[in-house]
Amino acid sequence: MHLSKRGEYGLRAMIMLAKAPVDEKRLTIGEIAREENIPAKFLEQILLSLKNAGLLQSKMGAGGGYYLARPPEQITLGEIKRTLDGPIAPIRCVSQMAYQSCGCPDEENCGLRLVMQDVRDAIADILDNTSLADVQARITN
Repeated sequence: MHLSKRGEYGLRAMIMLAKAPVDEKRLTIGEIAREENIPAKFLEQILLSLKNAGLLQSKMGAGGGYYLARPPEQITLGEIKRTLDGPIAPIRCVSQMAYQSCGCPDEENCGLRLVMQDVRDAIADILDNTSLADVQARITN
């Protein structure tokens, strides 16, 4: 699995949005960019992708900004990572979303594929079972 800058920045922005106080749930691109040290133009593209995927909502005008589309308990790191960076699998022949044959002669018994499947499953298990709320609990404890 590779976490790009896009993925890293998106996860950091979503974590920041999850920790925003209830009365300040909307945050502007500028606020997030300053707090997380993310280039604002790049962040704008990232947040738009997350909004298009149904993970964020936004409000225009005074008091506007971005906010989570669902409670932090219902948004997983896996959803965010896949939205921004694509499949979790380290090689395509073990991907559940973007499978492609690797071309090895016996894919079913390929040692590399079997190990990479374990890697994919372990990473997916952690990311798909860790919500934004779980991250917040780790930060505040």
